Amino acid sequence: MKDVIVWQRIEGGLVFVAALALYGPMTPVLPWWAALVVFFAPDLSFFAYGAGTRIGAWVYNLAHVYALGAGLMALGGLLGLPLLTTLGALWLAHSGFDRMLGYGLKAQTSFKDTHLGRLGKAG
Repeated sequence: MKDVIVWQRIEGGLVFVAALALYGPMTPVLPWWAALVVFFAPDLSFFAYGAGTRIGAWVYNLAHVYALGAGLMALGGLLGLPLLTTLGALWLAHSGFDRMLGYGLKAQTSFKDTHLGRLGKAG
């Protein structure tokens, strides 16, 4: 099982790099500080845990699936909306960054229970 987790973390790193590579040549639509805020914005979904672990996990996972960032990028490209494409690239990069660091999608049991294993020290 550990080898699968390593592969998923590598995949996260590749998604992070790929999303940044797509973002890089885009015409800047956000100042650097706003891009940084958007990059970390998905982590605000953590506050949904105030409504309980079930709702918290659902909202957190929705904000951290690759499909959300990829979908925003695709929609922005199809509609010719550079801001939406930029938001999607940064959102996708964030999800990959989190997975690379070992922060996986959350189980409903606890914020620390993820599809990449339990966060923190064992035991």
